[in-house]
Amino acid sequence: MRKASVFLFSLAVLLAFQVGSAFADSKLDQTVDKLIGIDYDYGGTTTSGFDCSGFTGYVFKKLGINLPRSSRDMFSWDQGKKVDRDDLRAGDLVFFNTSGNGVSHVGIYVGNNKFAHAASKGVTITSMSESYYVKRYLGARRIMDTATYEKVATEQEAVEVAVK
Repeated sequence: MRKASVFLFSLAVLLAFQVGSAFADSKLDQTVDKLIGIDYDYGGTTTSGFDCSGFTGYVFKKLGINLPRSSRDMFSWDQGKKVDRDDLRAGDLVFFNTSGNGVSHVGIYVGNNKFAHAASKGVTITSMSESYYVKRYLGARRIMDTATYEKVATEQEAVEVAVK
């Protein structure tokens, strides 16, 4: 009887986590998750391979937002509003100086102090606290207005879609 109880409890916990994960993703999360592991390709803008700005532009195009092509242009784009690091929200663009010559890398803040980006090892999610990026962080830009943010970057939308 005890083995059956342990099995049923384990199954209930497993199912709870499975159901929870189905409801926890936003449209932004789902779009990024499908791209994790794709190879890095300098100048790449497709699922055959991405560079950092190609990846960022691809994700936002899937969300209905067109961005400038380069990380430098994204950083200075007049549609983006400067955001303090302490005020980052999912979907904000984060910029780094990885070349020693100003803006040279961009990623998408995904929450929990992490960002998605195309790095030399491919599309990945990295902690903003990683020492390499802490030293090279230049700033962030918010490109989504509140309505767009709520539509594509919050869990609420995913719950509504999952329920339908």
